[in-house]
Amino acid sequence: MSAHAWALLAAFSVALLLLSLPLGRYIAHVMEGRFKAVARIENVLYRLCGIKPEAEMGWLQYALALLIFNGLGVLAIYALQRLQLWLPLNPQGMGNVTPDSSFNTAISFVTNTDWQGYGGESTMSYLTQMLGLTVQNFLSSATGIVVVIALIRGIARHSVKTIGNAWVDLTRITLWVLLPLSFLLALVQVQQGGIQNFDSYQSVTTLEPVKYQTPKLDQDGQPLKNAAGEPVLEDQVTSTQTLAMGPASSQLAIKMLGTNGGGFFNANSAHPYENPTPLSNFIQMLAIFLIPAALCFVFGRMVGDSRQGWTILTAMGVMFIASVVATTAFEAQGNPQFAALGVDQSVTSVQAGGNMEGKETRFGIAESALFATITTAASCGAVNGMHDSFTPLGGMVPLVNMQLGEVIFGGTGTGLYGMLVFAILAVFIAGLMIGRTPEYLGKKIEAHEMKMASMAILVTPLLVLLGTAVAVMADAGRAGVANPGTHGFTEILYAFTSAANNNGSAFGGLSANTPFYNVMLAIAMWFGRFGVIVPVLAIAGSLAAKKRLAVTDGTMPTHGVLFVTLLIGTVLLVGLLNYVPSLALGPVAEHLMLWK
Repeated sequence: MSAHAWALLAAFSVALLLLSLPLGRYIAHVMEGRFKAVARIENVLYRLCGIKPEAEMGWLQYALALLIFNGLGVLAIYALQRLQLWLPLNPQGMGNVTPDSSFNTAISFVTNTDWQGYGGESTMSYLTQMLGLTVQNFLSSATGIVVVIALIRGIARHSVKTIGNAWVDLTRITLWVLLPLSFLLALVQVQQGGIQNFDSYQSVTTLEPVKYQTPKLDQDGQPLKNAAGEPVLEDQVTSTQTLAMGPASSQLAIKMLGTNGGGFFNANSAHPYENPTPLSNFIQMLAIFLIPAALCFVFGRMVGDSRQGWTILTAMGVMFIASVVATTAFEAQGNPQFAALGVDQSVTSVQAGGNMEGKETRFGIAESALFATITTAASCGAVNGMHDSFTPLGGMVPLVNMQLGEVIFGGTGTGLYGMLVFAILAVFIAGLMIGRTPEYLGKKIEAHEMKMASMAILVTPLLVLLGTAVAVMADAGRAGVANPGTHGFTEILYAFTSAANNNGSAFGGLSANTPFYNVMLAIAMWFGRFGVIVPVLAIAGSLAAKKRLAVTDGTMPTHGVLFVTLLIGTVLLVGLLNYVPSLALGPVAEHLMLWK
């Protein structure tokens, strides 16, 4: 890594720590209801919705509330897309979205995945973007956060049957955390040059004429083909360009803070209207990790032991730094195949920039590698470069970040509850080693907790590997692959990994906006989300009902260097071993062929 890359990583880490510490304290106060001044506003909303805030829920009732809430969100977003042609705030006259794409997008935004098989500026009206996608960005993010808050309560409480009130938790996290932060970030985004308007798309004159080719059509409007069966192309020249407008900054703010990732524009955070400057790029990266990092401190405060929060944060930080170093190093190597073309190797050296394919020159390798690592370590999916154009191993690191369960900070709430599940597994393994009943923060870890933890850990590998296998075997799955061989396999593997882990980023070479992929990926997204949430809430309910055990000389400490090492080892061994054969068939094989 260059000095610039190290300085960027250091600046990011320091800024993240300085911002997440006070935010963690604030979130803990919000969720514990310590701000009495805002209780009046909350009570008005509760009365309007018929909610009894004092009535707490058991884990099953809490889970059903979230399932119903998110199920209604799917129906609402699906309806908006299917009817948008006849709805207001559609100055470009965007047509109704197809049923399979609407289904996929509805599931995608409800599950915090924000996988996009469409171009935002050419498919969605302003109303659909705001009322459907942006609103669901808030609600899906809030869902992840309240689940981890419920799990923390289960760990902190003892001898009770309840873990909180889902409606109260959703209200508080949305009103007092997500909305204020998003408002501030949207203002910063506009100041940096992001757009926020309801104008029609603008046609502007380019600085110089643009030459391009289009297929020549016959009288029936079908492309003409030559004797070889290839399309007949004709030259075109234009001096104008259409610039998309819209309320982009408001959606971008919650897309980052809520680790959603769905771009207002197809180019996502590589688009100058979504990511105008190097400063906005740095702020967006901070926004992705801000709430996941802060929740580690929330955990420490709510369980009454700040060391526990620091332990989780340290484990996440170590794996994150290792990922950044690896991605940056692989991208700085360049492409050895240039030598076969007679290109001087020094042209592709680190000094010359390494592998710049698919990256914005205004960001460069260090910023692109850091962004790619952050967005896949969190369940965000926003991108400022094309992951499909990374080197084989440079693209494998973001893939592995997702396959670990996105517990390296992870999404808002999802990263922490995923890491806590691994912590429960880690103390169970340690207990077996020393012949002692495993405990975590004063709670015995028994058969029920281990069954639920196993379900939460194994559901995503099952979805990823089965989905990839079906897509590789099916004609409809192979039809979407533009790059045959190992890279094409990696594109499919990446798609299902991204969907099942609720990330949303993609290797762009796969044409996934087809009925086959829209349905298959939607299934992976839904069960990848709620197939984990339900077992986690079951663990929360079980732990809350247990008695608290006193700390003795035989109690294994769950803080310090030893436990950090044990936790990281558990994540790597259990989270990654499921995927080693598939990684060998994809990015590893491609790397060996590239460097042969």
